[in-house]
Amino acid sequence: MKLSLKLEYACRAMAQLGLVYGQCGLVHVDSLADNERIPPNYLVQILNDLRNAGLVRSRRGKSGGYALARAPEAISLREIIEVVEPDLLEDRVVGDGVCGETVANVWREIAASFCMSVDSYKLADLMPTGRVEMYYI
Repeated sequence: MKLSLKLEYACRAMAQLGLVYGQCGLVHVDSLADNERIPPNYLVQILNDLRNAGLVRSRRGKSGGYALARAPEAISLREIIEVVEPDLLEDRVVGDGVCGETVANVWREIAASFCMSVDSYKLADLMPTGRVEMYYI
């Protein structure tokens, strides 16, 4: 399976924000970018998409930054995928021809299984379990 870099970056940034969820303060985009080695300008675009979807909140300015809008346990991997890479969950099987319907049914079954799987994973599952230092403002 080939994931887009955008989806990988979104998952990593969200996991970073999950590490400090519930603590006071916001994480500055430069800290997120440095910790995850993501180009800051690209990360801002991804975070804006996640903010528009209600998964993160932000504040502008010198003391601004980003934070999760909900607990890591309350955000499913599917929600992140739907924001960043919705085509990954799309059913595009045509089902034409002699064998088309049979082939389409198998792929639909695989797609349904994939969707159930990403529903079962939460953002908390993407976060490291050991102690990780995170600097935030």
